[in-house]
Amino acid sequence: MTVPASGTGTPWGQRVLVAGAGIAGASAIRFLLGQGTSVTVCDHNSKATRPLVELGAAASTVDEILARDAWVDDFDLVITSPGFRPDNPMLVAAADAGLPVWGEVELAWHVDRSGITGPPRQWLVVTGTNGKTTTTGMVEAIMTAAGASVSACGNIGLPVLDALVAEPRSDVLAVELSSFQLYWAPSVRPTAGAVLNIAEDHLDWHGSMSAYIKAKSVALSGPIAVVGLDDPVAGILAATSEGARTVGFRLGTPHPGELGVSNGQLVDRVDWDESGDNSVVALIALDKVRPTGPSGQLNALAAAALCRAIGVGPEAVEAGLESFTVGGHRSTPVAVIDSTTFIDDSKATNPHAALASIRGHRRVVWLAGGLLKGASVDDLVVAVRDRLAGVVIIGADRDIIADAMTRHAPLVPTVTVVTGEDGAVNTADPTAVMARAVRAAWEMCVADPDTPDAVLLAPAAASLDMFAGYGVRGDAFAASARALPGARVLGAS
Repeated sequence: MTVPASGTGTPWGQRVLVAGAGIAGASAIRFLLGQGTSVTVCDHNSKATRPLVELGAAASTVDEILARDAWVDDFDLVITSPGFRPDNPMLVAAADAGLPVWGEVELAWHVDRSGITGPPRQWLVVTGTNGKTTTTGMVEAIMTAAGASVSACGNIGLPVLDALVAEPRSDVLAVELSSFQLYWAPSVRPTAGAVLNIAEDHLDWHGSMSAYIKAKSVALSGPIAVVGLDDPVAGILAATSEGARTVGFRLGTPHPGELGVSNGQLVDRVDWDESGDNSVVALIALDKVRPTGPSGQLNALAAAALCRAIGVGPEAVEAGLESFTVGGHRSTPVAVIDSTTFIDDSKATNPHAALASIRGHRRVVWLAGGLLKGASVDDLVVAVRDRLAGVVIIGADRDIIADAMTRHAPLVPTVTVVTGEDGAVNTADPTAVMARAVRAAWEMCVADPDTPDAVLLAPAAASLDMFAGYGVRGDAFAASARALPGARVLGAS
């Protein structure tokens, strides 16, 4: 990638335009201003830009920038927030004029490699359609158990730039990266990177499945590429990754050069020091891994592979995974009535994640819906229809899910819950919608002679059509479940 000319000795030039004043953009702006760079922040939200202007940034909007003649000549670099799509007119104009366009993670990579913040760190990158946050947290836990100074950062919450300048220093970065962040960070070459799985998601942003896969593949461009072999799409990348060495992981017995499951344990058969020894190394008993079930085990195998790639021993892997605490809204039991548990898996924001969630139960009433982001739910419905006692659908793309149920599971009772003027989501009270949906789900349980194991919120869709985030959606589900007559509260502090 072309590095802009600079009289400051920095990799980014003297004049930077930052598109977006959210978490990523604000992090970039704070760092750049601290380095004496002239920064203009471009965002229509004056409430978000105000504190950045107070720090010394100039403020504008996309329309104001585009209205200026030859505006690209005023900047050495554009930093874009992950939410800006590649077809954004300002970014297209910048690229057409030869002006570099980086994401905040790309900037962090150049900063780290330059030595500005000290010796370059080891980056352990995690991406995938499902399981990124859990795996990243596991990496952090394992590295902590190994005695390393580590920060979990990226899409998990802490921007990478903030991790680079934080004190005390972290020598290892456990970096969760979304497909958006990877698209805007093509130079990243992690010490080890993992692609957990790949299923349809964010196709409205990337434009195609091939473009989505290409973005995810950036995580595999370093010396060691870790790939989930049980996933049909990610598994193909094992043979095509740019990494110097590919390590696979699977739920079955591992072949030499892989991690897997054997005799009730997670095991490692990788010859990490290339001495010719592919003997089986036990890592941890399956019953000690949290979250339980196949998804948790796969996440643990990926985390173990990344940490083993930089020399962590099996004892630290076991200790780290035993100490790991699962984050909220990930298959969290919140209430129980009789033998039916209400489970909040609001983090299941795409069909792939919902599939894993539903498969963890014998029979469920499934609460689904939200923003599908261009993903199809047909394969999901076909795969889980035999486990469904009923389906309750909410959200903007409710008709798409309802249609899939009609075509692929017509015998499964299905209810669509709508409130607001003429069924419009943006006029609905989301807490009222959720309360009605949970009541409808429980009524399905009562009517079913084969009592369902769970009422499961696994939406297969994003939450922002109705809620401020998946956590808020999960909290609304939990509150509604706990308010039902006879409900016994689980998991509340």
